[in-house]
Amino acid sequence: MAFDSLGRFGVWRAYNGFSPQDARELEQLGYGALWLGASPPADLATVEPLLDATETITVATSIVNIWASPAKEAADSFHRIEARFPGRFLLGIGAGHPEHTGEYRKPYDALVEYLDELDAAGVPVERRAVAALGPRVLKLAAERSLGALPYFVPAAHTGKAREIVGPDALLATEHKVVLTDDTRTAHAVADQTVAFYVGLTNYASNLRRFGFTDADLTVPPSEALFDAVIAHGTPERIAAQLSAHADAGADHVAVQILGDNYLPALRTLAPLLTARS
Repeated sequence: MAFDSLGRFGVWRAYNGFSPQDARELEQLGYGALWLGASPPADLATVEPLLDATETITVATSIVNIWASPAKEAADSFHRIEARFPGRFLLGIGAGHPEHTGEYRKPYDALVEYLDELDAAGVPVERRAVAALGPRVLKLAAERSLGALPYFVPAAHTGKAREIVGPDALLATEHKVVLTDDTRTAHAVADQTVAFYVGLTNYASNLRRFGFTDADLTVPPSEALFDAVIAHGTPERIAAQLSAHADAGADHVAVQILGDNYLPALRTLAPLLTARS
């Protein structure tokens, strides 16, 4: 799978949040990938209807949770999808969060074991990717998969991640958007989302690496943190903030729309993002 098959921009949404009709329209709008979030089950039953409704768009998981989805089952689903839609599916995996996993142990070791099992099951290195924030897992993603899938990160993280994964690995980062130029409305839509993620150890620790402190990781968050992780403002300003990841070294940016205007927002942003691709 070549990076250009993903395009410069894609769309991130919960795995059951895309309809086939949505997928078709998003492809026509120029988005290159659909990222299925919120830990899709190992059967990956939502993938094929989206691929069946489209012609070129890539469907990827962001991510299959290694604690909830056995590697053998995920590999079987990969091969089933690959047989019908060669080259159009990317298996993204990750270790999730200790707060949400009762059996959580050292995530690095667990990821290595899971990747070993995917190797044994014949899932090609270039057809899988790994959710990664810190240096050690970023290096693992570059060495054992197509590349890294950072989530809930500022553009400064993207620049550092590119240094770590090197020039050849995929770097596909997610960024959240509220399409409004009213700051109060943006906070009303996104403050609780930010609060949820800064309450998770791995995200909070990662943000501290980039200069944010306990004074930022509050409810509601500081303006500096909010502006770094939530793109808001005019459509032009949002497009510029999303493109900052590309400028910092990302190959692809997965756009997650917050609020109720998911498709209208993506329609508005599409021509601006296409112009920056």
